[in-house]
Amino acid sequence: YVAAVYEHESILSPAPTAPVERRSALELMGRNLDIYEQQVLAAARQGAQIIVFPEDGIHGFNFTRSSIYPYLDFVPHSYSGKWNPCREPYLFNDTEVVQRLSCMALRNRIFLVANLGTKQPCARSDPRCPPDGRFQFNTNVALGADGALLATYRKHNLYFEDAFDTPPEPDYAVFDTPFAGKFGMFTCFDILFFEPAVNLIRQYNLKQIVYPTAWMNQLPLLSAVEFQQAFATAFRVNILAANIHHPTLGMTGSGIYTPVKSFIYHNMESYGGKLIVAEIPVVTADYKTNLEKTPGRVSEKGREQSPPSFYAEMMYDNFTFVPVWGEKGELQVCANTLCCYLSYRRAVLTDELYALGVFDGLHTVHGTYYVQACALVKCGGLSFSTCGQEVTDATAVIDFQLWGNMSTPYIFPLLLTSGITLDYADHMGWKNNYYFLSKNRTSSGLLTAALYGRWYEKD
Repeated sequence: YVAAVYEHESILSPAPTAPVERRSALELMGRNLDIYEQQVLAAARQGAQIIVFPEDGIHGFNFTRSSIYPYLDFVPHSYSGKWNPCREPYLFNDTEVVQRLSCMALRNRIFLVANLGTKQPCARSDPRCPPDGRFQFNTNVALGADGALLATYRKHNLYFEDAFDTPPEPDYAVFDTPFAGKFGMFTCFDILFFEPAVNLIRQYNLKQIVYPTAWMNQLPLLSAVEFQQAFATAFRVNILAANIHHPTLGMTGSGIYTPVKSFIYHNMESYGGKLIVAEIPVVTADYKTNLEKTPGRVSEKGREQSPPSFYAEMMYDNFTFVPVWGEKGELQVCANTLCCYLSYRRAVLTDELYALGVFDGLHTVHGTYYVQACALVKCGGLSFSTCGQEVTDATAVIDFQLWGNMSTPYIFPLLLTSGITLDYADHMGWKNNYYFLSKNRTSSGLLTAALYGRWYEKD
């Protein structure tokens, strides 16, 4: 099927915390919706059957709970499938934004997924009802090619979003299409948690995901395109990921991903939005990762010759590293119960420092979640203290096999190359109790090769 995602540089309110009237809130959102309108038309002309827009794309961000209120639509949560906002605009009040989105879908005969702020009044007698008498949600809507509201999803894992409430229960949002079957949806930070993202995919056996996000890139392990690809690979799903475009805030990185191929956009230099349209196969059967060719040896040799280990901060976590020196070698580094192993050979020796790092613990900055990671990274400079820094360019082409005795089945294989481009492993998967990732000759200089494990039970 043909899918489209739009990385949108949103027109932002100059003073998001200042109170405004609904009229001026609609005026600002209307300017973003004008751009959406052009992009839906452009995507439809290229044959797209579905288009996805980013999180916060219509209203922007940095609001307070009260200042965002004029920007919120009323979208009935349990009404999915029974309401066509374009054809029945008078059914509910304050639905101007969802009406426009519905009409775009209808006019262009395209499925459309967008993110907006919504409100829902609640009874004071409800113990969960906020003091102002309403819930405010960060919401995705999926609209059919006829404009009907097919599904709503209220973001569960909020990322410092004071304006919004967490829904009482996680939403499992699924909608059906004639061209690719069922799609599931979740938003941004949700991708790192079991609820609802992983549970949704498992319960509904989903193969297609739509994913609006407003993601701040964090190298070396959580760049948007890097993690989006890893998620598609780990769960063997297609992901249509639309990010916001604000390079000054470190926000870029969208794509259309299959388990074996991706069409991505990552651009920290230029301004303006970007439409990606790609034809991808409907994933039906599970892709099998080929493990038979992976040598299942866990070398004891690495032990005596491992160079000295050192500590450095990476992604706000205290990693234990060993330097990756010389043209080839075998290394091991351990922390808690996790041991990481690397067998490597460099095509040409360059004057770049690489290190093999391990972390097995609770990550506590900008969110709390348990990580088990084995990571081969290029350091920022030649001293040990630069390992873990954000690096975007590399020249070293390395053949490697990386493996670890991970305690969780949820491993996201990361493979990032120079200029924030993606590569695919030759082999990956489990052998005995080790997860392996191997690659002969990266397509360009290696930035990161990592096994990013999420041990959800220990969050």
